[in-house]
Amino acid sequence: MNKISRTVIGLSAAALLVTGVGISAASASSESASASKIPAPVAAVPVLFGGNTAVALDSNFLAALKSLGVTPGVLGTATLTNGSVAFPITGGSVVYWSPSGKYRPYVQGIIEHNGSGLSLTAGSTVVDLTNFTINPGNSKLYGDVTVNGTVAATQAYLFDLHGQTLKPLQVDGKNAILTGTTVHISPDAAGVLNKVFNTTGVPSELLVGVATITAQIAQ
Repeated sequence: MNKISRTVIGLSAAALLVTGVGISAASASSESASASKIPAPVAAVPVLFGGNTAVALDSNFLAALKSLGVTPGVLGTATLTNGSVAFPITGGSVVYWSPSGKYRPYVQGIIEHNGSGLSLTAGSTVVDLTNFTINPGNSKLYGDVTVNGTVAATQAYLFDLHGQTLKPLQVDGKNAILTGTTVHISPDAAGVLNKVFNTTGVPSELLVGVATITAQIAQ
């Protein structure tokens, strides 16, 4: 497998992306200011370009797949290296307000990962999860679902993103690294996978792994 590339996105963009992923669904549902009282944002990234969202797959998740006879793989431009799967960021935008203020959700926008994805194969059954879209405002990840080559759903709710373990920004040379947001299988996705693979072995909120965004600091 090719080594995960670190393409250029602004340091501020990387920080906003992972901060957004770290917002819990509970905070996303909290009180919002009315449209006429929206405060000025602290920062905005109107166009996202390049970079990647990577997930270090949890050993228990891999063990669960193995026990079910399911083999994971990557699709399109995704890469899998040393147990970490990476999906290139292809577009989107993010707006960020101060978390100390009252405006919620304090990160809004979308983060697109078109042309890449994850495959799950058991015997003759193949489930492809592709074209991931992260919504920072509700801490959910959506994607397209194909079963044995037939489209089953478009932009379905696939994963929950929990940011309680998000670590502070790290700078290593020209690289900005933010890590710690955990990725969990959504109740909707668990139900679909259990049905397709004829099992009850995929629990809702099963930990998939820990997300990382690595970006080269713009010069």
